[in-house]
Amino acid sequence: MTLLSAAVPPEGVFVPVPTFFKPASPNKRQAPIDVETQCRHSVHLAKNGVRGLVLLGSTGEAIHLSRSERSELISGVRKGLTEAGFPDYPIMAGVLINSVDEALEWLQDAKEAGAQWGLVLAPGYFGNVVTQENIQQWYTLVADESPIPILTYNYPGVTNNISISLESYTKLAAHPNIVGCKMSHGNVSHHLQVSLDPAIDHSNFRVYSGFGQQLAPIVLFGAAGVIDGLAAIYPRTVSRLFELASRRPVEQKALEEMQAIQFVVSRAEEFIGKWGITGIKEGVYQVLKMGNLEGGRLPLRGSTPKGEWDAWSLAMEAMAKFEEA
Repeated sequence: MTLLSAAVPPEGVFVPVPTFFKPASPNKRQAPIDVETQCRHSVHLAKNGVRGLVLLGSTGEAIHLSRSERSELISGVRKGLTEAGFPDYPIMAGVLINSVDEALEWLQDAKEAGAQWGLVLAPGYFGNVVTQENIQQWYTLVADESPIPILTYNYPGVTNNISISLESYTKLAAHPNIVGCKMSHGNVSHHLQVSLDPAIDHSNFRVYSGFGQQLAPIVLFGAAGVIDGLAAIYPRTVSRLFELASRRPVEQKALEEMQAIQFVVSRAEEFIGKWGITGIKEGVYQVLKMGNLEGGRLPLRGSTPKGEWDAWSLAMEAMAKFEEA
């Protein structure tokens, strides 16, 4: 593509949506994807304050889907959103592959299916033997030829603990086809430093956290928002928290409401942190009555232990009160 300034994603709350599967059948090797439920959930999020979706990221189990399934899911959600009155709704598509050629294939497929951006996981198969210079070169190769703008995706938990350095962010942010990053780790200092780095043009490079428990602190200091799993269950509450954190100037009344919401969000995020994809799917089922309790595809099949959701009732009831307000 021509390397002019690429479109940046909006500020706000994105949801890394889980991929929904139909109930398992003994006649099939794996449960098929459930595009109808995927669309219903996506439209619900769009109607309740969420600014965009991440389809087929880590939470979306992209690595458990075939190429045709990935395209079917993105195109199906795009069609469902358009029919519901959200024709240009922002969609990022996850790219979770280490091969440059295959990453570009995933990005081309995502574009053709209707995604506007690619969220590209750092190539971590070989762990810490990978140098920052090689990470920079890898992303540059992908960005140079990607048909859609990309964001870097730093998730040490699934990439053998490699981390994109602050210096690498500064260099990669200068690429016209790299328009942001998602940091799925607890280093708040890195979120803040990249958000505040005067060497980065922040009108063309968005910083998102993967953790809602960091939302208010990082947005107050310039981050663009979050890509947060709890918002798959309670979209209005997490979106309200972003709205308050992004207001300028910060007024005392708004600050007090922000603090109250951040507390209950952070408490509820402990459940997501403990149970991950299985927990998000359980929450969506329990609160929104969508999906089922069969979990993801192997090796992520199954639900949380019996009684686990009820054990978190105080945190979830507090979220429900904000969601209904």
